[in-house]
Amino acid sequence: MDLKSPIFRLIISVAFFLMSGVAYSKQPEANPLLDDATTKPLREVIVSHTDNNGILQLYRMKEDGSDRRQLTKGNHHCVQPACSADGAKIVYVRRSNKGMAICLCDTEAKAHKILIKSEKILLPSWLPNSKHIVWMSVGPVQRNQDPARNSQLRIMNTETGESRRMFSDPVQIQFNNAMPSVSPDGSRVAFVSDRSGTFRIWVSRLDGSEAKLISPTPTERDAKLKLPIEQKVPVWSPDGKWIAHWEGVEMIHMSPFTGVNNPKRDQQIAETFHVWMVDSNGENRRKVGRGDDPTWSPDGYVTRAFPDPQRGGPKVIIETETGEKELPIVPRKQNWGRFAWLPQSEDQVEE
Repeated sequence: MDLKSPIFRLIISVAFFLMSGVAYSKQPEANPLLDDATTKPLREVIVSHTDNNGILQLYRMKEDGSDRRQLTKGNHHCVQPACSADGAKIVYVRRSNKGMAICLCDTEAKAHKILIKSEKILLPSWLPNSKHIVWMSVGPVQRNQDPARNSQLRIMNTETGESRRMFSDPVQIQFNNAMPSVSPDGSRVAFVSDRSGTFRIWVSRLDGSEAKLISPTPTERDAKLKLPIEQKVPVWSPDGKWIAHWEGVEMIHMSPFTGVNNPKRDQQIAETFHVWMVDSNGENRRKVGRGDDPTWSPDGYVTRAFPDPQRGGPKVIIETETGEKELPIVPRKQNWGRFAWLPQSEDQVEE
């Protein structure tokens, strides 16, 4: 797979524009986590960011960026890490010679194992049993086309290697389904589907039945750009009560994908990128803030990322009880490919 292709740029999310001149309007300054005076123990994260050779690698570190340890090495980009609920295993996407591969290792980066190879496989995540994973499998798409436009969900037993199509519901399999995230109790899955026409966040049973549109938007198109507003990357809160997701005009309308240089339009598109949250019943929808790639901390706070021209890369922000703070987990002038929290024990959460 060509690393300069638009598809690969989409695979590593907003990475290309985080390193470009495209930036949001000035953001409220967040207090660095390093200056936090709380006595809570620092939690750990698995971060994908570039090494000195420009290759995206996985690193394990504290949430303030300290105790950084490199977990992967070599010439293959490693992105989109996801940690199992028992805190013992990591799955991630790696570029192989034949395309993409989903790989498995423990949290000390021992015993790396390829689970499956394919031309395009994206966004693996775990079921709460720490045994099964789900991901989106992308079929053939035209150049500059959103990978979600020809995608379905797959599920695998990581212990046996058995995999199958996730949905069997005869209605839901008629549509494109992407970016799965299974609820903490294992009973439901949040995902992206074009069932309503434009990609929106849906929630269903694990077989795709009883699907429900969960975060309806007040308008279908951006008034200024005259382009559809889409939703992507849903993720459940640890208690299963909330879902965070990205919402905005898709980046395939930006210059690197259209081939037509239009910085002003790129800026306008970037300014539509926001993280939203909604409760699991589809109510109490609210905007978290500008950015993309939402995650939930183990104690239930949303993170988001947006371009920071001064850093020359992404700034990662987390909500807290007292406001917003920066997570300095990506070095300055480095690209990234998302991050994941290492689960905490019950004793750690109670502290």
